[in-house]
Amino acid sequence: MTDNTWHPEALLFDMDGVLVNSLDSWWHALNSALKTFNQHEITRDEFIHQFWGHDLYENIRRLGLPEAIGPFCNQIYAQYLDYTILYPETVPTLERLATYRKAVITNSPRPCTERILGRYHIASFFEVVVTSDDVTKGKPDPELVFTACQKLHVTPSKTLLIGDTVNDVLAGHAAGCRVIGINIKADETIHSLAQLPTLL
Repeated sequence: MTDNTWHPEALLFDMDGVLVNSLDSWWHALNSALKTFNQHEITRDEFIHQFWGHDLYENIRRLGLPEAIGPFCNQIYAQYLDYTILYPETVPTLERLATYRKAVITNSPRPCTERILGRYHIASFFEVVVTSDDVTKGKPDPELVFTACQKLHVTPSKTLLIGDTVNDVLAGHAAGCRVIGINIKADETIHSLAQLPTLL
């Protein structure tokens, strides 16, 4: 990745954990939904290990929870947006990458995604936004990646995916992308989004 002669056709960004820290907002929303449906609430650590980085509906099916929890969690998510924090390096980094075509690919549903991008005024940085509502399978399936590349009219093997979970890495590699992991093993690992421009 340190080869400066390699220039990706586009950059694909995961949203949660890359552009914003939304872990606590999703955790609170999910616990509220679990409580409403008379299910046991979960600890923050349980949420991180069982839910974070995975498709919400997939998790609910896997854990045998009532299917109605998913839509309800998404419906009430906006009530917990105050727990979401824009990383301080997000806007400066996106500004430095202004010459690159960019997309958001996220397992979050579109209403939640648009609320977050709008709340922090970062939607204009991205030509394309692909959410779990736009595909049949979320990450680690590569469908989000392929869909974003189709909309951008770019080749997956010539794009770069930036993510923070194993599922981001798996989805990127399944699609043929090179992957930069934030605090996670990938083709290249960085510890802050601010380091990204120096790699390109």
